[in-house]
Amino acid sequence: MSKTDSIARRILGWKLNRWDRWYDFEHRLFIHESDFQPEHNLDHAMIIVNRLEQFGYKYTTDGVSEVAFNDVRGSGKTLSQAITNAAYSIIEHHSIANSTGLWQKLS
Repeated sequence: MSKTDSIARRILGWKLNRWDRWYDFEHRLFIHESDFQPEHNLDHAMIIVNRLEQFGYKYTTDGVSEVAFNDVRGSGKTLSQAITNAAYSIIEHHSIANSTGLWQKLS
């Protein structure tokens, strides 16, 4: 599973509909993988930020290439890469820790 696919499914709650698209039940939309590129598009990355804030994460940034969601940090060449990397770090961290409380919120 790619970084983007993990974020789409585990944080945004989108379901894999076909090998190349997800379905967003909340908005009743199909999202093709080429239409969601958070590492390259700041608007797409901000969708992740908004969702994590709904889960209680506090978003902070240096404005250029580093972000944090509470104590989880991410960096990248661009702000959108940093957001994506930090969000993926949340997924990795909680997959290892197997925190059921968070996964109930993220699922």
